[in-house]
Amino acid sequence: MSSGDRRGTLSPDVAVVRTPDERFAGLVDYPFEPNYVSVRAEGIDALRMHYVDTGPRDGPVVLLLHGQPTWSYLYRKVIAVLAQRGLRILAPDNIGFGRSDKPTQATRYTYRRHVDWMTSFVDALDLREVTLVVQDWGGPIGLGTLAARPQRFARVVASNTVLHTSDPSLEGMLTWANFGTGDGRVVLEESLLDYVAYCQRAPELVASTFLYSASGALAPEVLAAYDAPFPDQTYTAGLRQMTGLIPLSRHDPGATIGRATMEALGRWDRPFLTAFSDGDPATRGWETVFQQRIPGAAGRVHPTIADAGHFVQEDKGEELGRVVADFIEVSRRTS
Repeated sequence: MSSGDRRGTLSPDVAVVRTPDERFAGLVDYPFEPNYVSVRAEGIDALRMHYVDTGPRDGPVVLLLHGQPTWSYLYRKVIAVLAQRGLRILAPDNIGFGRSDKPTQATRYTYRRHVDWMTSFVDALDLREVTLVVQDWGGPIGLGTLAARPQRFARVVASNTVLHTSDPSLEGMLTWANFGTGDGRVVLEESLLDYVAYCQRAPELVASTFLYSASGALAPEVLAAYDAPFPDQTYTAGLRQMTGLIPLSRHDPGATIGRATMEALGRWDRPFLTAFSDGDPATRGWETVFQQRIPGAAGRVHPTIADAGHFVQEDKGEELGRVVADFIEVSRRTS
């Protein structure tokens, strides 16, 4: 299927679109040649996933996973630091984002399929001894992949991410509340509900709006790069649906996946580091959850990245890159 082709590949009424290549020409600070791999998930035809692959081919592998509404462009500052430190960087675009395929039917996107697509990516490239770096939805997706393929991962850096389970034990731990209670009720932060509702109901979603709200007055060419994958609303089904996949009750299928992932992390004794910013109420508290519940996080000095919001890669990307590179260096030396 050529760039921009809208022919259906799943069924006669379900199309897949690919953002035209010219939308990605000349993006500021993003000189990377595109790479593609076919990925699979149950109940849907194979799709093409894009990824950045840069740095020395024989260097330790770092897998950088983004969330909503971003794509691999988010990691450009981090990539520059990691490449200078002799690391091989892989930064895929989730299905529905960036240069990856985009089914136009929102219900084709599920939490399970996002995990399966990323697991398929890791398997297809036969990645080993991976340092996993996750932020936003990159956390649930990437940590779900780790739970499915723990033998492929060596260490984890989690920044401004969550793993919603609606578990009652989360009461009092999160700034944005999302937990069940013993009487069959849930407690949800109003801002969380506002966010989910906006993404479902807004007539149009523009990716750069979220970046502008969280990171301030970014340069016009940077905001344009975040909008590049979405020429019109035909391309935004995955962008819109991802927020609808946030588990909001214990009965949500995503909460079931989250609990299984957390159970697997409860056995993870390899190095685990949190590097959250000081300016993201949406994820505040999750760093403590991870530090307390994951054996590999115990006894570590977990940095806080100052003067940064939710998109820490945009606000303090070089600093996050140094944190990741130093963590890899130290943990490899002491393992």
